[in-house]
Amino acid sequence: MKIPSCSHAHMVSYLVVLLLLPLLSFSADPDSLQDFCVADQSASSISVDGFPCKPASKVTSDDFFFDGLSKVGDTSNIFGSNVTGGNVLTFPALNTLGISMNRVDLAPGGLNPPHTHPRATESGVVIEGQVLVGFVTTGNVYHSKVLTAGQMFVVPKGLVHFQKNVGVGKALIITAFNSQLPGAVVLPSTLFASKPSIPDDVLTRAFQVEEKVVESIKSKLSS
Repeated sequence: MKIPSCSHAHMVSYLVVLLLLPLLSFSADPDSLQDFCVADQSASSISVDGFPCKPASKVTSDDFFFDGLSKVGDTSNIFGSNVTGGNVLTFPALNTLGISMNRVDLAPGGLNPPHTHPRATESGVVIEGQVLVGFVTTGNVYHSKVLTAGQMFVVPKGLVHFQKNVGVGKALIITAFNSQLPGAVVLPSTLFASKPSIPDDVLTRAFQVEEKVVESIKSKLSS
């Protein structure tokens, strides 16, 4: 018996559904269904992609303002830099809004060491000083430029990057992220100061150096 073929219109409909299914699975998160969700960080020790909302009746105007980035960071450390975070942990009103900012202070010669932000793209503007900004692509291509006050940069999500003060005085950068908590994997600390430590033989093989070099770096970063 001959099986009736589907009409042309039905075939087109099936094809459209098949084409759209992959797109739907990779669609962006839906827009917020409320004006705000000020994080109630005391409500629970468990959080999944955000924090519970503080009851609207307990939200005040002060919840929507944060002065943390107005304070100069302490750069008296081995890197000569300090990062002050303006993310959901310090500014709870950012909860569910998908944005955050940092203040980066750099002493003369100071370095914000190579690091990545696994959950966000970073953009920034130099407020003061002269700063070398660089990042490396997944193709192992290095891009960099020396920036002065008023100039901007962008670092694509997840790429290793750094900022170094190459001027004669202090430098200041303000950075912004498309995540309420972008995270930071600081390579020197991650590789040489993790708890527990990465085995020395892994690091000596990876960097092609002797064990005493690895131990020297670990001692400097753990002090």
